[in-house]
Amino acid sequence: MRPTYKTIVISDLHLGSKGAKAKEVNDFLKSNSCHQLILNGDIIDGWQLKKGGSWKKKHTGFFRAVLKMMDRFDTEVIYLRGNHDDFLDQILPLKIGKQFSIRQDYMLASHGKKYFITHGDIFDSITSQMKWLAYLGDIGYTFLLWLNKWYNQYRSWQGKPYYSLSQVIKQKVKAAVNFISDFEEKLAELAKAKGADGIICGHIHKAEIKQIDGITYMNSGDWVESLTALVETHEGEWKLIDYPSIDISGELNQILWEGSSLPSKEKVAVI
Repeated sequence: MRPTYKTIVISDLHLGSKGAKAKEVNDFLKSNSCHQLILNGDIIDGWQLKKGGSWKKKHTGFFRAVLKMMDRFDTEVIYLRGNHDDFLDQILPLKIGKQFSIRQDYMLASHGKKYFITHGDIFDSITSQMKWLAYLGDIGYTFLLWLNKWYNQYRSWQGKPYYSLSQVIKQKVKAAVNFISDFEEKLAELAKAKGADGIICGHIHKAEIKQIDGITYMNSGDWVESLTALVETHEGEWKLIDYPSIDISGELNQILWEGSSLPSKEKVAVI
């Protein structure tokens, strides 16, 4: 059976944290397959686990879904280290068999183009140089997710749709907008320095595909709120897939399954 896509990139699952949507990402992997699966950082949230986060059966289920994909489709899996799973620094680089490796970054060659893949925290001075402040920010984000949950329970009671407080803050607060813009530009510069045609990252939880000074910038988003994946078709076309909307309890709304893929919205890369 031919895999659904040539490449799938997912990042920022934060397994082990309360905000992780493990069930949804597991469903996504069961419904979509690929030749190459790239786990682009913050898959396991070591920070939250150190602070009392809990590892659940559905979190283990994610890795079972990955193993099944490897077995059924001979999928190559590349796990890139993020800042929340920085405990992997102790074993980098590591290769297990022919199909699984853990690395700092990766250069993907496809259809005559090269894409440099990195989680993205390398250009986050707060994360890389002032870890204590990054931990403080993580606490604030966790609180925001908790507040968001109760706020959306109230909205649900009023018959209103889900509303992401953190996404709105990122879009409205000038400092956040400037940070994201600087982040994207720095990564585009990195791609040029590496001799690549594009950059693929995660980290800032903002899914995006766009051109920056001749470089294709792509961010796979996250699986805490936006629930997005970056995919490459067999023809070399890159798309962002938005997973079907979820309710405030984290359970799937009623979804009609069509064939081997979940219904989704797609944003196509112009490259």
